[in-house]
Amino acid sequence: MPGTRALAPEPPEQSAGAMGGGPAFSPLYQQIKTLLLRSLQAGEWQPGQAIPSEAELALRFRVSQGTVRKAIDELAAENLLLRRQGKGTFVSTHDEEQTRYRFLRLAPDAGGPPNLARRLLQCHRMRSSGEVASALGLAPGAPVVEVRRLLLDGERPVVLDDLWLHGELFKGLTGEVLAQWRGPLYRLFELQFSVRMIRAEEKIRAVAAGPEDAALLAVPAGSPLLLVERRSFTYGDRPVELRRGLYQTDHHHYRNELS
Repeated sequence: MPGTRALAPEPPEQSAGAMGGGPAFSPLYQQIKTLLLRSLQAGEWQPGQAIPSEAELALRFRVSQGTVRKAIDELAAENLLLRRQGKGTFVSTHDEEQTRYRFLRLAPDAGGPPNLARRLLQCHRMRSSGEVASALGLAPGAPVVEVRRLLLDGERPVVLDDLWLHGELFKGLTGEVLAQWRGPLYRLFELQFSVRMIRAEEKIRAVAAGPEDAALLAVPAGSPLLLVERRSFTYGDRPVELRRGLYQTDHHHYRNELS
């Protein structure tokens, strides 16, 4: 970024003990990664846009291309950047095939990616409860946008989603906007609200369907459901969405990859 100072050469790696308990130094590529993250957070490069080449970034930060490459490799592994062979490196979006269902782990038993239609049930602004405010790092009573929707496999309801979104960041989000949008929801957030979901954390438990939820999911009351509670974060590890999904798993399963 313009005005960025040249970084000092990377010091030799030493353990805290070897340094007499002195401060630990961040490897140079991690410093470059931090600078790239700042540019992403500031919106210097928008989702889907190419970032400068490794050579240009090396010149800008006055480091080697290898150092820049290592920083970019880490950001690509975290799905923040996307390398395209022969084309360059791009800011990832939730419109890409490999990231479109990044946070949706529900998979059909028949195989293949999920292909679920959406049915909006409600969208309105409200004052946050203490629980929602705490999850989003807000003061109790701060404004949030509450969304309820169904995800359907054909005509079969599969997921009942309740979402609470940071009210200040999602000014202008209405039921009309959601009803007219045809792409991934997180892509809408990127394009119209400049909010990018970069990571999420989930809690999962088995529950029994209550009467209202059972009616919406077209299952008998008391049927077993999977409750998936997700908090999604944007840059700076800032929570911006709380989501509770009730999953009907007669023909689907929750799938994850562990490493």
